[in-house]
Amino acid sequence: MDDSQIHGSIERLVAEEHELWQRESDGTATDRDRDRLQQVKVSLDQAWDLLRQRRALREAGRNADAADVRPADVVEGYQQ
Repeated sequence: MDDSQIHGSIERLVAEEHELWQRESDGTATDRDRDRLQQVKVSLDQAWDLLRQRRALREAGRNADAADVRPADVVEGYQQ
């Protein structure tokens, strides 16, 4: 997956996240919606992490395609 594909995935996830937050705000969210929202948040964190990895690899003169999606427990454990 290249950077533009990752960005496209991020855009789709953000749109879905906004829709799910809107349902929550409207009071119409289901438990399934809330579960999906958590999944979307993790997927977004993974996608942003993948882009950062790819950039770091390029800046180090290495192949950006060597970057891998890290597990949820890894990206969710990062300090902000």
